Formats: sequence, C-alpha cells, structure tokens
Amino acid sequence: MEDKLVVAVLAGTSREGRKSINAARYVADFASKLPNVEALFADPAEFNFPYDGDNEDTRDARYTELTARADAFYIVTPEYNHSIPGSLKRMLDSEFENYYHKPVAFGGVSNGNWGGTRVCEALLPVAHTMGMPVIKTELYFPRVQDLFDEQGQLKPEHVERYEANLHKAFDELLLFARLFKSARQTA
Repeated sequence: MEDKLVVAVLAGTSREGRKSINAARYVADFASKLPNVEALFADPAEFNFPYDGDNEDTRDARYTELTARADAFYIVTPEYNHSIPGSLKRMLDSEFENYYHKPVAFGGVSNGNWGGTRVCEALLPVAHTMGMPVIKTELYFPRVQDLFDEQGQLKPEHVERYEANLHKAFDELLLFARLFKSARQTA
C-alpha cells in the first residue's frame, strides 16, 4: 500500500470579508477526497505570527508542526496590488526549513478577470529561494465573487471545469511530492 501524502493548503490572506477563503477551502476539500492524501488547511487568521522572521520567538508552534508534516503545499491566494498579501508572505517566511524540497502549486484569486495571475508570478522567486519546486499547472479563480454561492460552495456551473483543472494540478503535485519525499527519506 502506498504511503499517504500530506498536502497543506495555505489560504493567502487574513483580511476580513475575504472571498478567496472559499477558493482555498474548495481546493482543500478536493484534496481531502483524493486517495492516499491527507489534506491540512492553514488559514492565516488562525495563527499568531508576532514579528517578521523565522526565529523561535516569531513562529506559531501549530503552524511549524503543520508545515513539518506536509509533503507538499497548495497555496491559494488573492492578488493584492499585483503581488503577495502580507499575511501569506509572513507565513512563508516563518518556516524556511519545513518548506525545503517540498513541491508547491499555486491558485490565484481575484475580483477581476485576471484571476490572480500576477500573484502566482510574484510567488515564483519566493518559492525558488525556499527550495520549493513549483509545478507548472496553476489554477485561477477570476471574479471569485461570482464563482461561489452565499454558503461558500462553488456554483454547479463551474464544478466540471475546476475539477478537471484540479485533477491535472494534483496529478503533477502528487507526483513531485512522492519523488521528493522519497529523496528526503533516502538522503
């Protein structure tokens, strides 16, 4: 039997009234239904990062544990001013060693038509610096306010498209996760 892979889905912002949380929860829920996958969900609003950096006194022990357990990451984040939300950057800065040689997928979210393409581009040098292999398949949630209903569920007319894209993204992410997990265990 194949070892279970742990995928941590990181929501990108703690902003009040955020619509991107629906997209992040959707990706986490999708991951939780995949065979041999354990999905962990990280909402920055639920963690405490008092200062910048990755020192012991600037970490949240619960987040450290979550990132240590993860074999791969899926970041679902809105685009703020063509870049990364501060709360996501703070999360990423806190755990350098726990991200190293663990693959990452990106999902961009926006209120407009671009779907967060620029935030996915802005994350590339961050992931590279942290030693996180980035998968090619990105997922975009343009006009997020029109994609989800009042209960935060993806509207039925969008399910087929997003499920097809998520299958493709997770096929690639899990392949990388298996390879890098094996390499970390034998190193």
